[in-house]
Amino acid sequence: MIIKLYPENPNERTVRQVADILRRGGVIVYPTDTVYALGCALDQPKAIERLRTIRGGKDSAEMSIVCAEIGEAAEYAKVDNLVFKLLKHNLPGPFTFILPASSRISDKVMIGRKTVGVRIPDNSIALAIVRELGMPLVTTSVRTDDVGDEVEYITDPELISERYPAVDAVIDGGIGDNFASTVVDCTVSGEVDVVRQGRRELEF
Repeated sequence: MIIKLYPENPNERTVRQVADILRRGGVIVYPTDTVYALGCALDQPKAIERLRTIRGGKDSAEMSIVCAEIGEAAEYAKVDNLVFKLLKHNLPGPFTFILPASSRISDKVMIGRKTVGVRIPDNSIALAIVRELGMPLVTTSVRTDDVGDEVEYITDPELISERYPAVDAVIDGGIGDNFASTVVDCTVSGEVDVVRQGRRELEF
């Protein structure tokens, strides 16, 4: 099922429809400010397992959470003063911040890890879904390592829908980007390490 949402003004009724799918344990594909991503509700352990299976690949265990606000992120990850300033300067934006996880993160997300990736994408559709849901999305980008030069299979919602028939809905927010997020490791107190340079450079 493909559900159309316009980034300029996401329809509230349609956003509620998407949130209801997630509350029932659904897995969706949705737009971000980088590539399209797979997502499910943080409080749905069976959906998290489904997401891992659907995503597949050797790195399918690496998942992040998408929050709507920095305050929400601070409920699920440990945010010190340095990190707060970094988040304030760079979010919403195409960044994944690796932070020490709080006890509120599900074991299904962690799988033995003590850190979690946190995203607040600069995308009105993603943020509207998270706000309506009332909790973060567990998320991972659609696979990019198996499409070769055919980038439309990670940017075009209809082709993405063909790749992922097992999801409950693909949220069509228009043609997506094919640049990954910049990954910033903030797990060592007082230190910041850009471990992957993505679409945008970090601002201090």
